[in-house]
Amino acid sequence: MARGQRKTIEEKITAKEELIEALMTRVESEKKELEELYQEKRKKELEAVNDLITESGLEPEEVVEVLQQYLENRENAAS
Repeated sequence: MARGQRKTIEEKITAKEELIEALMTRVESEKKELEELYQEKRKKELEAVNDLITESGLEPEEVVEVLQQYLENRENAAS
């Protein structure tokens, strides 16, 4: 049976290089999309914290102080 014309080694190399380049482009695109998802998640988390601060009626500085005290207490309890 006759087969189609076989690719030369140069054609195979070129095809692999093109495939790798396309895959690298895809990977970069996926990394960018992943980073955007991380940023969206962080924004939602920060919005939730901001809403809680607003609802509590505390100033941001007061919240920082309360959290610092909490962390100190937790460290002391663990020691």
